[in-house]
Amino acid sequence: MNRTRRSLLGAGGSLLAASAFAGCLDNFDPANREYDAGYAALFSLWDWADRVSGETIEFENPVGTGESGHGWNPPGDLTRDVANAGVFVYLDTPEFSWAQDIASTLESDYDDVVVVDGFAGLDDQLLEWDHGTGSGGHDHENDTETHEDGEHDHEGEEHSHEGENHSHEDDGHDHDRDRSSFDPHAWLDPVFAQDILENIVDGLVEARPDEEETFRANADEYVGVLEDVDRQLEALFDDADRRTAVFAGHDSFTYLEDRYGFELHTPVGVSPNEEPSQGEISETIDHIDENGIDTILYDAFDAPEGRHPPLVETLLDDSDATDAMPLSTASGTLASWDEKGWGYREQMEEINIPAFREALDAQ
Repeated sequence: MNRTRRSLLGAGGSLLAASAFAGCLDNFDPANREYDAGYAALFSLWDWADRVSGETIEFENPVGTGESGHGWNPPGDLTRDVANAGVFVYLDTPEFSWAQDIASTLESDYDDVVVVDGFAGLDDQLLEWDHGTGSGGHDHENDTETHEDGEHDHEGEEHSHEGENHSHEDDGHDHDRDRSSFDPHAWLDPVFAQDILENIVDGLVEARPDEEETFRANADEYVGVLEDVDRQLEALFDDADRRTAVFAGHDSFTYLEDRYGFELHTPVGVSPNEEPSQGEISETIDHIDENGIDTILYDAFDAPEGRHPPLVETLLDDSDATDAMPLSTASGTLASWDEKGWGYREQMEEINIPAFREALDAQ
């Protein structure tokens, strides 16, 4: 386990939070540690950790149904609960600063809690917030992957991870590096997700080495699921009649844009709390009409009851578009999805793929 400090948003607030967390753990008793429970700080991480661990470790997602984790405030006893559980899976990124705070406290004070950063060793694959994406900025002809016959050739990537060392003690990764300039939404990319999954596996093996064979077998099976989602997305974008769509939400799909070579225009910036200007809305209306876009996409978490968000209504009223469909960032779940037992795969297949197919005319 890597025992290093975390980069925290807002030094004053984070330090106070860490002190409060430490106080909650004064009576923590690590005796008889069995590592049969854990927490994951993001819906997709929880889904993957739960599937890899099988019946061995019971994982919980502390973020409630209908919430995505951005700006979420955990209850005061969550750090103690995580410490008692023994395993914490998270993404070391300022967009989830509450999880950084918990990880910082656990790693600095408790040697026997296994803390797993899903982005460990992957900084060179993370995208900058302002990087060129989609058909407007990324040169997909020079990618290391080829897409012959609609399938990825991943020979240039080492997703088997043979010969790699993802040890949390010796991965050579500088955890103090500031990731504030990186877009954290990499979990949406089913190819990148395979590397995050490998970090989760290594963390679970650290906690329960006797179950390594089970963990790796479960992970290999789920890699097949991620590869299938990748194939479906690749086929969809290959069949699309247009390479641009409009998303009435904060910019959170750049990894898919970069992977599959399309543009998702949005009048909203990278912050979920940002309000678009009238000029940005007007520009988006022009983009809709100039490109013959009929279906506007929006964040399902902005309209959990199925009603269109106000920005969508404005775009529908003032443009030639006639319909709207939701997308999921796969960072949380809605009550209706939870009742169906949907995980990452189902959110991609039942929500995102149909929405992109409709918006990009890929019938």
